[in-house]
Amino acid sequence: MTGSELISAERRRQMEVEGWTPMHDDEHTLWQLSRAARCYVLPGISRQTPCRPEWPWHTGFWKPSDDSVKNLVRAGALIAAEIDRLRRLEKKERKT
Repeated sequence: MTGSELISAERRRQMEVEGWTPMHDDEHTLWQLSRAARCYVLPGISRQTPCRPEWPWHTGFWKPSDDSVKNLVRAGALIAAEIDRLRRLEKKERKT
């Protein structure tokens, strides 16, 4: 799979398996999705060393892999979720 295909598949997994729906994502108005993505792209990350203070959620949600590509895919999916959130917000604001 290409990088964009991997990211798309991960985003689908996040929604279908983890339950992170667009409605849920819309609650993260303080750039949490982007901040989490940033943590996944940092070199040398591990399960034992959460990305603090940037990691926006409970450490139980910190799930990096030893595989750099998997971490980049997770980051990409989080960025896609953030972009979608912002697009929904823009659309909503245009209607008001």
